[in-house]
Parts: sequence; C-alpha cells; structure tokens
Amino acid sequence: MINVGIAGLGFMGMIHYLAYQKVKGVRVRAICEQDPKRLAGDWRKIKGNFGPPGRMMDLAGVARYAKLEDLLADPQIDVVDVCLPPSWHAGVAVDALKAGKHVFCEKPIALEMADADRMVKTAAKADRLLMIGHVLPFFPEYHFARNAIASGKYGKLIGGAFKRIISDPVWLHDFYNPAVTGGPMVDLHIHDAHFIRLTCGMPKTVHTVGRMRGQVAELFQTQFLFDDPEMVVTAASGAIMQQGRLFTHAFEIYLQRATLLFDYATLATGPSLNMPLTVLTDAGRVLRPKLGSGDPLDGFVAELTEVVRAVKSGEPSDLLDGRLARDALLLCQRQTASLEKRRPISV
Repeated sequence: MINVGIAGLGFMGMIHYLAYQKVKGVRVRAICEQDPKRLAGDWRKIKGNFGPPGRMMDLAGVARYAKLEDLLADPQIDVVDVCLPPSWHAGVAVDALKAGKHVFCEKPIALEMADADRMVKTAAKADRLLMIGHVLPFFPEYHFARNAIASGKYGKLIGGAFKRIISDPVWLHDFYNPAVTGGPMVDLHIHDAHFIRLTCGMPKTVHTVGRMRGQVAELFQTQFLFDDPEMVVTAASGAIMQQGRLFTHAFEIYLQRATLLFDYATLATGPSLNMPLTVLTDAGRVLRPKLGSGDPLDGFVAELTEVVRAVKSGEPSDLLDGRLARDALLLCQRQTASLEKRRPISV
C-alpha cells in the first residue's frame, strides 16, 4: 500500500483526495493544511471551475498536520502530493525529495526556470521520483488523440488548434500575481503547452498576440513554429470577464487521414458538450469513439493510477516527467516574452 500525504487543501487538493479514493493500492495517510476548518474536514468553501463542490469530509484515520515539516517527518509517507500555490512548489518539492519522499506536484512545475531545474536535479540526486500533475493526457479525449498520433493510424500529425478559456476566477485573489500563481499563461494554458510539447515536439519559435493584465498575459493566441514548415499548430487561452462560461477546452487535431474534434464547456447552467470527440476520416466517415463516464474526475483517477504504478515499479512516468513539465514552463515564458515584445521569440 502506497501512503500519500497531501500538502494543501484548496480545490486541487480536494480533487486529488477524492480521486485517490478510486485508485487501488494507495491511501491518503495524511494531509497538511494551515486553515483549521479545512484541516478538520470542513471543505464547504472550496471552489473550482469544474467538478464537485466542497463539502463536509470524514477524515477519520487520516493524520492531520498544520506544519509541512511534520508531514515530511512522517515515516509512513511514501509520496508527498503538493497542491499548494505554484510559488511554493519548488521549495516544498525539494524539501520532500531531500526527506526521501517521492513527489507528485501539481502543475506548473514552478514559476521560474531556475526552480524547475533545481527540482529536476534534486530528484536525480535523491534517487526519488519527481512527477508533475499535467492531467490533460489522461482525459479520455486527449488520451485518444495522443494514442492516435503515436500509433500513426491516421498518418502523420500535421497540426492542431487548441483552446482553453475560463471566466475570471474572482475567488482566487493571487491569480494574476506573477510571483504567486502566474496568471492564465502559467496556470491555465500550460496544459496545452505541455500537450503540444508531448505530441508535436519542441517548437523552435513562438509568436503570441493578445493583451496583458499587469505583468501576466490575460487573453492571447499563439502560433507555434516547428522545423517542419507544414506543421500548423495554434493555441488560444486566457480569461474573460463574463461568468456565464466558467471553463472551456477544445481542440481540432489534424492528421494526414483524419481530423479529431472536441469541444467541452462548463456554463453557469451546467456542463455543455458542444462537440463530443469526433473523428472525420479521409473516407468521409464521421466516427464517435466510445469514452468513459464523462466525469472530469476520471482523468485525475487515471493520472493518480499512473503515479502509483511509477512508485511501485520504480519506473519513471513519461507523461508526468519533470523534464517535460520544465519544457512546458519554458514555452509559456517564451510566449509571454513574445506577447510583451510583440514579435516572434525563439524557444
């Protein structure tokens, strides 16, 4: 049995806790949180832009710590699951790795490249796993797309258009603070940056247009340029002020012999599947692959199942690899530089 300690009980900490209940071979042994109400199980004020609302939780049998050093000193903990604000990621992850724990850290890996590099190097030196929670490849639609690309079933990948837009998260006071959360580029778009890096390789140049909000990108579009001139990849992301659409993510992925379509949104009135995963083939067929339940928690269950597999086997995860997460952060930083300077930027 793998014992996990969750550091931080915000929205993602809650989602991870709920997902662990559905994963075999693992249990949440401890939680660490400074808010005494949340530590006692009152999660009713936890809010996010998808998934279930916070509620009263029965934490019987779960050790509870108000200090991180106490969590890291717990000899029963095998994995520290870091769900703290991004500005905390590097320090907590490095301390946990040095304490002999494996680390599963929510994205982004960090806010600064130096911190990301420090995390990767510390994991290697400690001979512990550093896994970064980029969950997108585990969502059924993106999992299907990744497999279709990797298998070559529909020929070579020749491009894609990705979208990830949210309403202004007014409940997150530091969302636009570059030193705490990083804004839409690092907290939101980095999902697609990671998926593009995973499936398309590393772009050589990015060209981003849009608008800034203080020191962070607010709403923007990026053209990713590769060595292959026929590869056409774009992404749109950011925050809008209208609260009627809390969240949306979508893609069109272009292969030589098929196009993959998907568009999902969370509206104030509830979920809206605008375009279920659809395959348009070169023979003129329209296919609708069968997926899971549609519960967004399923992606996190699949992701945490991969965490458990990696820890039990000692074999690193290609999808959760810290170096891949580092590259995604680098792309986001280059995109912000392109937006600020209003010109293409080399990666």
